[in-house]
Amino acid sequence: EIWAALLNGHTLTVAQEDITARSVRRAVTEGVSSLFLTKALFDLLAEEDPGCFTGLQEVWTGGEAASPAAMSKVQATNPDLTVVHVYGPTETTTFAISGPLTPADTAHGPVPLGLPMDNTQAYVLDTSLAPVPAGVPGELYLGGTGLARGYDSQPALTASRFIPDPHHPGARLYRTGDLVTRHPDGRLHFLGRTDT
Repeated sequence: EIWAALLNGHTLTVAQEDITARSVRRAVTEGVSSLFLTKALFDLLAEEDPGCFTGLQEVWTGGEAASPAAMSKVQATNPDLTVVHVYGPTETTTFAISGPLTPADTAHGPVPLGLPMDNTQAYVLDTSLAPVPAGVPGELYLGGTGLARGYDSQPALTASRFIPDPHHPGARLYRTGDLVTRHPDGRLHFLGRTDT
């Protein structure tokens, strides 16, 4: 999360205390304009004090299935705030997919994950690794420059999760195990896991 700010010429502030509604309000008065929070922390602040985000330009959140109710509550309380949903397993070096959300996006579930970020490829494939049409569930496979090399000292696990990209010789894909659909607008929607 530190690189987004630093690589774009912004100042990065790392919290030196527990994140609470009060500390978020103080950060805004000190000039913080954007914030990343895990989904669990975002949901907690949305429940306790959705107005604590007033004055921010953007809040990025993700890490688990999104709560439409929490996001909708924050949007209703802060109409000028952009809420960005992010998705990405550790194997893709954190974020791989993101997207700003409208109130219509959070009015019901599932909340869209968004679109692949720069230098990231996202494929919705069937069990034979063929692309599925928009609206048809399939497993999410990710590729691109952020893809990890594999799991340290675990060649069998690496071979099962990091596979050759059947559509781009020489490239690799990460098999996420996440079941998604691609909507006509290109955004991906999380449906659940293909395993336990």
